[in-house]
Amino acid sequence: MKILISNDDGYLAPGLMALADALAPIADIVVVAPDSNRSGSSNSLTLDRPLSVYQASNGFYFINGTPSDCVHIALTGIMSFRPDLIVSGINQGQNMGDDTLYSGTVAAATEGHLFGIPAIAFSQLDKGWAELKSAARVARDLVERRFDTLPENFLLNVNIPNLPYEQLKPAVATRLGRRHQSEAVIKAQDPHGRDIYWIGPCGGQKDAGEGTDFHATALGHVSITPLQIDLTQNAQLATLKKILA
Repeated sequence: MKILISNDDGYLAPGLMALADALAPIADIVVVAPDSNRSGSSNSLTLDRPLSVYQASNGFYFINGTPSDCVHIALTGIMSFRPDLIVSGINQGQNMGDDTLYSGTVAAATEGHLFGIPAIAFSQLDKGWAELKSAARVARDLVERRFDTLPENFLLNVNIPNLPYEQLKPAVATRLGRRHQSEAVIKAQDPHGRDIYWIGPCGGQKDAGEGTDFHATALGHVSITPLQIDLTQNAQLATLKKILA
């Protein structure tokens, strides 16, 4: 199996190294990641400047761009073969509910999915890298499973509680939960007295009921949510057609 690995925490992130170490024994891997932390970059591509590709001493490639840039350039400019799977992570912190819209970790996997390649995004529930080896072992378990009965071009979002491997409950299929509206921005001033704004914390959990990623991980399960790209609001499509007729 041939696997392209990326992330949004940067090419020096412990989660990326743990993921690469876990998958190297079972696959031919290529690692292409951002040169620095690009959390919250979503699916953005850099179109206003050229991008540069560098290679670290451990063989990892790194790019001065977003996670989507990294996967895009890897597939169309670096790799001489088409990978069987795109794997992103392991992210420092959860990517659940509405957060998936902003996640660079999920975006890297999504970019591969848009190229018709199956993809999995891996995140740990809490920041700090606690029990990272456990999360990497879970990632390897899931990659080896291959999900042969899923559609060929699947996109999976996996969130792993920061628990020892033996304490983790079985992986379960979930849907995305929902959060309340984000909190207000934090206003401050720079040294010159000019107003500056920090994006505030995300909102609390609004829909965290049974079946959601929030609920499953709170109980110690590994959460696996299948994602799709089609944003069409089908329920309104027929009504809109009538209005426009």
